[in-house]
This record gives sequence, structure tokens and C-alpha cells, in this order.
Amino acid sequence: MKNNLYHTPVLLQVAIDALQIEDGEKYIDGTLGGGGHCEAILKKGGIVLGIDRDLDAVNECKKRFLGNKNITIAHGNFKDIKKLAIDNEFINCSGILLDLGTSVHQLKNSGRGFSICRHEVLDMRMDEREQLSARDIVNKWSKRQLQEIFEKFGEESASGIIAEQIINKRKNQEIIYSDELAAIISKIKKREGPGSHPATKIFQALRIVVNDELGVIKSTLWDGVNLLNKDGRIVVISFHSLEDRIVKQTFLELERLGIGKVVTKKPIRATYGEIKENRKARSAKMRVFEKQ
Repeated sequence: MKNNLYHTPVLLQVAIDALQIEDGEKYIDGTLGGGGHCEAILKKGGIVLGIDRDLDAVNECKKRFLGNKNITIAHGNFKDIKKLAIDNEFINCSGILLDLGTSVHQLKNSGRGFSICRHEVLDMRMDEREQLSARDIVNKWSKRQLQEIFEKFGEESASGIIAEQIINKRKNQEIIYSDELAAIISKIKKREGPGSHPATKIFQALRIVVNDELGVIKSTLWDGVNLLNKDGRIVVISFHSLEDRIVKQTFLELERLGIGKVVTKKPIRATYGEIKENRKARSAKMRVFEKQ
């Protein structure tokens, strides 16, 4: 399978440039995905530990990089980056890359309910070994709990009425499918802009909670810094304001403590040309931190 069918990496060249890759040095790609960023690191002579919590991504990259002795692929969560680095002898590395977005494959081909428009069971677990699913949240959590996560993680202004309608709907029958949930929300909200589905923020909130996406970022960045050699860099690509805020604040905290310096005073954004080729790039922000 060609990589662009699995996932098109965002901010590819600027991320690789920011890592300042040196031949024979070790790098960790904590969000392997389809392997696009990883391939670029390998081409520049880097030795890579690729990590992904999604077994589909792991298996795809094992096929893609079959026979390449400069890459080690691990099935795991980047929150365990310290343990995975120790287990695979990557304690002293020159760079770490985290792309916090969902892949095209997860949205369109995983069958796990990430997509608003597809008739798929509401699951949204990136790692299917985890217990909590979006279906559990939608059908078992209270109105107060639903409203809270929709506000906090989706920044959804209509969170109260959406939570209420979900409760009313599930009284009669369980909400099982992603397009079923999207239809409930579409009856309440209109599109906020071109290409923006009324259910986007709710799906974002559910995905964040199911996968604890925000809870692991700060600790991962701290662990990552401890794995770096002097002058090593962490490059993080985020896709919504909640993620970006955590990355920004953590990097500033590390800088205040004298651990290193923030390389990007403002986040790097995709060019018009990249956005035209890949709509997902429009919300991407990249920040870089260098250890001293």
C-alpha cells in the first residue's frame, strides 16, 4: 500500500529540517502513522525507533520498512516513551517527533467510528487493547458528564442541548453508529463554515477522552527531554488549540528551568500550497524545543 493512501504526513519537510538529522544518530518517531516522517528521517541517515498505539499502523510500517535494519518498530503509546526507549536502547537520542493528529487511515479505513460520515460502530480507540470506547461514553455517561467533556475538549457552545438530545435518544435505543450520532447533532446545529460538519467538535471531544490524548502530552514531553542528548530536539505537530496550549506551556516551563530553549517563538504553520494539497494541514501547528 502506498503511503499517501494510508496517511499523508503534514509539515513533512519543515519537521525534518527542524530535527537537524545527522547520519548515524538515533531518533524517535513517537507517532509512526503511515511512516512518512520516519521514511524521511531514514533517508537522511537517521536510526529510528518508531512507536504507534494503533496496531494497523504498526503492521503497515512493518511491511513498508521490511528489511531496513535502521528502524525498530514498537507497538505502544508514546506516554511510555521512556520505557520503550530503554527497552530498545534509544536512551540517548538526537531527536523526537510527535505528530498528534489522526491518520487518514483511522478516519476512513479503520472501521472504528472516527469518521462522522461513515456507518461504523462508535469505538474511536486508537489502541484496541484499551477498555473505554466512544460507544460507552455516549450511552452510559450522565448528561452532566457529556456536557462537561463537550465543553472542555470540544469547545462546543451547544454542549448542553446536544448532551440532552443524546440522553433522550438513548432512552429508546442504544446509539451504536457514528453516522447515527452525527445525525442527532445535525438536527441541532448548522455547519459553522465550509467543510465543517456540525458534529466535528463532539467527535473531537469523544476521541480525546477515549484516548486520553491531552493527559499524556506533558509527561511525554518531560520524559522525551530526559532521553535527548545535548542539543537534541523535540518537534511536536498539533492540530487543535488544546494540544497546542499544552505543548507551548510545557516548552516554556522547560525553558524557565534552564533545561533548554524554545526554538519556535511562534508555531510554524503549513503553507497555502500544502493546505491546498492536504486540507488536514490547515489546522496544524508545529513547535520545537532544543535541550541544552
